[in-house]
Amino acid sequence: MRISVVDVGSNTVRLVVADAEGGVPLPVHTAKWRLRLSEHVKPGSDIPQEDVERLVEAVGEASRTASRWGAAGPLAFATAVVRAAPNRQEVLRAVRSRTGVGLCVLPGEVEAELTFLGARRWMGWRSGPLALLDIGGGSLEVAFGRGRLPDFVASLPLGAGRLTHEFFPDQDAPTPEQVRALRRKIRHQLRDVAARIRWEGPRTAVFTSRTFQQLGRLCGAAPGRHGPFVERELHRRDLRLAADRLAALPVAERALLPGISAPRAAQSLAGAVVGHTAMKLTGLKSVSVCPWAIREGVLLRHIEDGPSWWAEVIRLNEAPVAPEPVPLRIAAATS
Repeated sequence: MRISVVDVGSNTVRLVVADAEGGVPLPVHTAKWRLRLSEHVKPGSDIPQEDVERLVEAVGEASRTASRWGAAGPLAFATAVVRAAPNRQEVLRAVRSRTGVGLCVLPGEVEAELTFLGARRWMGWRSGPLALLDIGGGSLEVAFGRGRLPDFVASLPLGAGRLTHEFFPDQDAPTPEQVRALRRKIRHQLRDVAARIRWEGPRTAVFTSRTFQQLGRLCGAAPGRHGPFVERELHRRDLRLAADRLAALPVAERALLPGISAPRAAQSLAGAVVGHTAMKLTGLKSVSVCPWAIREGVLLRHIEDGPSWWAEVIRLNEAPVAPEPVPLRIAAATS
């Protein structure tokens, strides 16, 4: 069986086509289309029409690419930047009517659960009680669990793009007061969630997302060309030094650092401050950088439980009222 997933994020549209024989999603083709919505869309504002057009074109091309690789219609979802847009229903209708792809909006709590599922499967049972942090452009997802699914999830408005818009609106190196103000906000938002993680006492902690992968590279982790099976650790002390290093540079110069790409250079500082502050508040001195995240979680859920859960997500997205979070456990009885 060959399946595909399309992830509409704050910066890119990403396609993964995977073979699902043996219950494991093994990628056969990946592709991405740059949108940089987080640069054009302020948190809570409409997605401009020109960006809607680019989004529709990218999703359509992703669907055609998946078909050329022998996969059925993709499991397509959008995260925080579309979820928070007041015109999100118009965006979803435009995608469906012009591409035939049923693009869904996933609540933040569902993002956290699916990302945890992907990370748990990658890390394996030897990792024990597992804590996860995943940062996107619009939100930060946190999860903790001892089994296949998390026992606790949270989605917080601490995305790297969102915080960059709020605290670092220009391309220059920020002032120390701007960085301190950002840390204060993160501490306030994370206080209760961090207390829960400390109380749970995870044996293993993981960071996922492209932002954390790039920060891991900046802190000395192996480059991506070495493949996904190389263990990559991120230490709190190194992340603090990386945050200080990024804060001392304008955006253009950050893109010259190891691992930091030009499209993510602006938000790399906010991501580093979120990661370091979260590690400090939760008492974590090191984390593993996990290559599997939400896309793999969607594929795993589809492989293991069939299309019924995804059909329910589509149904709720088509409802006239914005859907409430759809926990993975709604289909647990049939799992």
